[in-house]
Amino acid sequence: MSDRTPRWALAEDGDGWWHAAPVHPADPARADATPLRVRDPAEAIRCAPPGTRWIWRSTAAVYPRLLAAGVRVERCHDIEDAELLLLGHEGRSGEPRSAAAAWARLNNAPVPPDPPQRAADPRAQDSLFDPRPAPLSLDALLAVHADQARRLDATAHPDRMRLLVAAESAAFLVAAEMNRAGLPWRADVHRALLTELLGERYAGGGEPRRLAELADRVSAAFGRRVRPDLPAEVIRAFAKDGIKLKSTRRWEIQELDHPAVEPLIEYKKLYRIYTAHGWSWLGDWVHAGRFRPEFIPGGTLTGRWVTNGGGALQIPKVIRRAVVADPGWRLVVADADQMEPRVLAAISRDPAFMEVAGRPEDLYTAVSRQGFSGDRDKAKLAVLGAVYGQTSGDGLKNLAALRRRFPRAVAYVDDAAKAGEEGRLVRTWLGRTCPPPAGSGEDYEAGDGGVDPGGGEPGGEAGPSQDREDGWTPSYASTNTRARGRFTRNFVVQGSAADWALLMLAALRQATAGMRAELVFFQHDEVMVHCPAEEAEAVVEAIRAAGDRAGRIAFGDTPVRFPFTTAVVECYADAK
Repeated sequence: MSDRTPRWALAEDGDGWWHAAPVHPADPARADATPLRVRDPAEAIRCAPPGTRWIWRSTAAVYPRLLAAGVRVERCHDIEDAELLLLGHEGRSGEPRSAAAAWARLNNAPVPPDPPQRAADPRAQDSLFDPRPAPLSLDALLAVHADQARRLDATAHPDRMRLLVAAESAAFLVAAEMNRAGLPWRADVHRALLTELLGERYAGGGEPRRLAELADRVSAAFGRRVRPDLPAEVIRAFAKDGIKLKSTRRWEIQELDHPAVEPLIEYKKLYRIYTAHGWSWLGDWVHAGRFRPEFIPGGTLTGRWVTNGGGALQIPKVIRRAVVADPGWRLVVADADQMEPRVLAAISRDPAFMEVAGRPEDLYTAVSRQGFSGDRDKAKLAVLGAVYGQTSGDGLKNLAALRRRFPRAVAYVDDAAKAGEEGRLVRTWLGRTCPPPAGSGEDYEAGDGGVDPGGGEPGGEAGPSQDREDGWTPSYASTNTRARGRFTRNFVVQGSAADWALLMLAALRQATAGMRAELVFFQHDEVMVHCPAEEAEAVVEAIRAAGDRAGRIAFGDTPVRFPFTTAVVECYADAK
């Protein structure tokens, strides 16, 4: 944060009044002028100079109201998100992170628990409808902010940690703007797709025709009535036919020689669409041509985003045919190419791996020439095996070959795995922290046990919503040390990649600020911008530049490239 950046604090007193004041440049714990007292926070925003960094309790609680009033801010410091990041860094994960809790800790007062997470409600997405939090005065807010500044200065790498806090605060601005813009969605196209895939709906409810027909075929194959939507019933049916199963997952049943397999697999595929994105979902979540899930930055331990309801991170490709740009507009869909291996190259500072990750070609193809005889698939398995902990069978041989060519890169994730197995704190490059095993947090002092191989501090996942889709279980809480080691091995890479993505989004938001273009979707390594057709070329360039800028800001001057595969389309399904 530049010293020249004007900073203002904004707080609500609980009686409908908002108080705002500039922060004293030499003392962040006090105001630099008599506070404004207004009924509408938008009035305070309009009184501050352009480019002000706003310090407030929670972006999710304040910014939607400002957007509804037509007010957009450039920068902010989200007190509650910063508190969450700082508590994690200090080995205090799980402690209440609200602004009221931070104020209580600062005054050695009883610490209130965090309020329960608000359930997803597609009819009331605006946080204006949330229960009011405990009020925090402007003076208290400033005191907490000053305390956070002191604690940031005390971290292992203060510049990186301050960057992480600023980037995630910016991400909450992006998320609120995305929530308000909504993803363009053609309900008529969606309904036609459902009828095409599932058949007509019967009067009085029940499954649509196609699912009912498949259910009948499954039952006929077993010679008795079996409900294919009940896994336990299906397992019992197979057992009666002499086939023992642990589950009805596709990989376990697809090779079975049984007439029920084919209709069962088809039923499961269509049933998932029917329950997750069927007619009920369409009626709940799509209104006025927009799908508006609630995007939540940092919703998982590694910093990946989640959504609070709506299944936005799990839209099947066939349903993406309903995501259609407005007339005269386009969707610019960009995927970061091999993001996590490139991040590993940057954070490990492995010279050979950085050189490979800087070439203008596919990363796995470049790696395949380094000891894999040009076999791209084998090179990809080796790299992903190093990141995800595949260290048996062929994975062990591939990892050994990778270690010979890129020793520092492999040592980086090996060290993170060892730290995890030993119960130490593990951090991403910028300082996001993976908690210690459950029940042992009190054994760790602030800053104790962080891993710092090669001069960088490396550092998942259980998120707050049904949309967590990175496949991780919360193994950080497991007593299985090897499981936690695999978890932290990936955490340092996946988490650092998530931190890079925050900076990319912030840079892209800045680059498109003067356009009509709007960010409408983000998922791990994919971003989507909805823009007028004439702005599409500029948006493509803005995304490319944002990726490069994020790499420089996060990791310094390295040869590593962060390219995107970008498509300009009218329909999301045409992007891949």
